[in-house]
Amino acid sequence: MSTIVLSEPEGFADEPDAKGGKADTVASLMQPAVGIFAPTATVAEATEMLRQQVRSAFITYLYIVDSENHLLGLVVMREMLLATPETKLEDIMIAEPFALQRDMSLGDALKAALHKHFPVYPIVDDDYRLVGLVRGPELFANRAIELSAQAGEMVGVEKEERLFTPLSTSLKLRHPWLQVNLLTAFVAAAVVGMFEDTLSRLVILAVFLPVMAGQTGNTGCQALAVALRGMTLGEVKADSAGHLIRKEGMLGFANGLLVGFTAGAGMYAYALIQGEADPIWFGIVVLIAMVLACTISGIAGALIPLTLKKVGADPATASSIFLTTMSDVASMGVFLGLATLLL
Repeated sequence: MSTIVLSEPEGFADEPDAKGGKADTVASLMQPAVGIFAPTATVAEATEMLRQQVRSAFITYLYIVDSENHLLGLVVMREMLLATPETKLEDIMIAEPFALQRDMSLGDALKAALHKHFPVYPIVDDDYRLVGLVRGPELFANRAIELSAQAGEMVGVEKEERLFTPLSTSLKLRHPWLQVNLLTAFVAAAVVGMFEDTLSRLVILAVFLPVMAGQTGNTGCQALAVALRGMTLGEVKADSAGHLIRKEGMLGFANGLLVGFTAGAGMYAYALIQGEADPIWFGIVVLIAMVLACTISGIAGALIPLTLKKVGADPATASSIFLTTMSDVASMGVFLGLATLLL
């Protein structure tokens, strides 16, 4: 009878616990490998051994290893059902199967497994010896926790903060970013202050400042969300960063143009009701300003996280704080600047 490997894979027993390894690596999620067989084992032999193993473990694939636990292939249960009892496992195995490295970071593992959608992933060491398994749902659920923290990080809420975090700790984690936000708000206020004479002369413009800021900010936030998602999933690389910036800039232009027509019509109607001498020019100013501001904001939404990553900072940390400032400066500066020149 052919030898059937049932012992624990070499190297796994040396782990400190069942999920040994650093918290941010694949090893932290590792479970003991089960369903391990020699390549010369037959389907009949494997089936008989599986009757015992499935009583205590959930087995999805059979893993074929040599005498030193090097991963040679895996067998899908469907192939077992279609094969004859005398068929050797090496004849129906998938050679050199996809595997995750034990020391691979969870982020890199998610990117590598993103388009695989396997229920279980074998884990190997540097010598390609089978050291454990990680189940797909657990891998992606773990990464989902990291992704869920991004929404808070974008406004300065650290991922370490939880519902029952002490008040003093929450204050220490959040307050510095609010000070940064205050400083950036002064920049936007200074831009408005530069056009105080224009606002005094054309009070009607003040009504549309929130409209400009809101639409511009939303455009930038959409671009920022796409950029962060792409960076997290590994889609944004050095050669694709330019494409992302160009795409978000063009989307900002297109969205600004479409929204600008609607907002411009609204401004024209409002100026007409208020009895302004040239209501059409008010509408034109809103249209042009909306196109320019949304284009700038779209580019900024893509550029800010890329810049933060380039300088070694976390792209998700407080990105929206800087984006809000850029959007406010762009929307108010362009809008009031054009109004000063054309009205």
